[in-house]
Amino acid sequence: MEIIRSNFKSNLHKVYQAIEEADFFAIDGEFSGISDGPSVTALTNGFDTPEERSSPDVKFVCQSSSIDFLASQGFDFNKVFRNGIPYLNQEEERQLREQYDEKRLQSNGAGALSYVSPNTSKCPVTIPEDQKKFIDHVVEKIEDLLQSEEDKNLDLEPCTGFQRKLIYQTLSWKYPKGIHVETLETEKKERYIVISKVDEEERKRREQQKHAKEQEELNDAVGFSRVIHAIANSGKLVIGHNMLLDVMHTVHQFYCPLPADLNEFKEMTTCVFPRLLDTKLMASTQPFKDIINNTSLAELEKRLKETPFNPPKVESAEGFPSYDTASEQLHEAGYDAYITGLCFISMANYLGTFLSPPKTHVSARSKLVEPFFNKLFLMRVMDIPYLNLEGPDLQPKRDHVLHVTFPKEWKTSDLYQLFSAFGNIQISWIDDTSAFVSLSQPEQVQIAVNTSKYAESYRIQTYAEYVGKKHEKQIKRKWTEDGWKEVERKRLNTQCASYALQNHYHHANSLTATGTVGKRTLSPSRAEAGLEARVSEELSDAELEQTDSCAESLSEGRKKAKKLKRMKKDLSPAGSLSDSSAKLFEVPDTW
Repeated sequence: MEIIRSNFKSNLHKVYQAIEEADFFAIDGEFSGISDGPSVTALTNGFDTPEERSSPDVKFVCQSSSIDFLASQGFDFNKVFRNGIPYLNQEEERQLREQYDEKRLQSNGAGALSYVSPNTSKCPVTIPEDQKKFIDHVVEKIEDLLQSEEDKNLDLEPCTGFQRKLIYQTLSWKYPKGIHVETLETEKKERYIVISKVDEEERKRREQQKHAKEQEELNDAVGFSRVIHAIANSGKLVIGHNMLLDVMHTVHQFYCPLPADLNEFKEMTTCVFPRLLDTKLMASTQPFKDIINNTSLAELEKRLKETPFNPPKVESAEGFPSYDTASEQLHEAGYDAYITGLCFISMANYLGTFLSPPKTHVSARSKLVEPFFNKLFLMRVMDIPYLNLEGPDLQPKRDHVLHVTFPKEWKTSDLYQLFSAFGNIQISWIDDTSAFVSLSQPEQVQIAVNTSKYAESYRIQTYAEYVGKKHEKQIKRKWTEDGWKEVERKRLNTQCASYALQNHYHHANSLTATGTVGKRTLSPSRAEAGLEARVSEELSDAELEQTDSCAESLSEGRKKAKKLKRMKKDLSPAGSLSDSSAKLFEVPDTW
């Protein structure tokens, strides 16, 4: 079922129901990636650290190669802008709700009218000379309206925001009762003021309608964020293929700007999505890596239809047509997410064949798939295969790696010639004047460094020296930063936490109340020979609707993440899984 702007609101309850009934979610954002350098290798190289690979880069740009790729895959760009569903992140939503609450407080104040501007004065307004004629003309029209027995409404001509402000301020003290003032929009998005003659009862009724409309418009502005919040609040497993970019964009667009610190990013991500699984990493790890040669999504989906795997049979619900894998629709986000889910099911069920007796179906809550949780595949990093969201990342030995600086005119062939005496090498470009060069034998590193001591056109240093100098520069740069930048950084890092207080005030206990729809499972129990991890919680439609006005706070998400971690630590899997088989499912600490 395709959900776009025009049918989003009418089908939102179906989306909530699907979230409630789902065992797991498969996502794909179709983020093809944009390079701001001469090539992809200039954007990412094989010796990036996780900090460098996850650093935020806020841009709205178009790149011809990326656009060409999406166009070749049939991507409908018009559809994005015409039918795309709007959304707000948490800070934008908070600001919008604060404006709405402030407006309501003013409207409920003693003697205040709902249409009064925040800067409204209770005494005659000082009107600029060039606007006096305009305001006098408006007042004359209102006097005529009040004296007319036939006319009930007056539509003023569209005007500027400053002129509308002067009108509101003037009418608030000149006509404290008997009229209702409201700003509307024409089809051309021009704003104009409508003035109506009303009694007090009618005025209150109209104000209630206005508040209800504003609340609906606010929820419409939150838009697709309501779906993301509902998925995050469910605590269920979210699956993607090579999903680091998907996760980063989702957190950034729907929650908070990404922090510069890697550990803060990890904490923020696990608070939003307590359980993530990357099928590309899963397919690259034992017991799959020896029997799966190509982990690209299309090839993986084909391989998992063959022996020894058993692909799942998919039955679509009535009225909800599904994709047909026989006719590929690769790089359509919905299709890619669909086959990502199929790949996970096939690989998870394959793990069940190692049990005694074998098990044909392994759920998303099984202890068998837990070793793959919260580890995101890192592309084009030679010796750090994944980003570990739940702990420190792998620390590879890079004592065979050199950092080389050279003239801009140099090419790859020049580097190969420079290191020709050192056997096989591997080059990872950083920019036009520097690169990493890895040698096959670490003991040759110092010899290579010594050769550059008296060279004029190039310099060679060990990887450790390069990292040390880079760290020193970062510390000096931090020392010289202006104080306001530090304050701003702290504000960005804590804005989600501050939003949590308001969120908790509006939606306390929204996920702990007893519901009537059904149960969902999250953490380990003894059912099915102790291999299934379950915790029963009940969530009603009414509670899911509460995500319309506000997402669950990140502080609540943090508590939920810590709770899951405690459960994982305290409960160990039962059953007949042998120690030798258990080792097969562990993501190695060294690669």
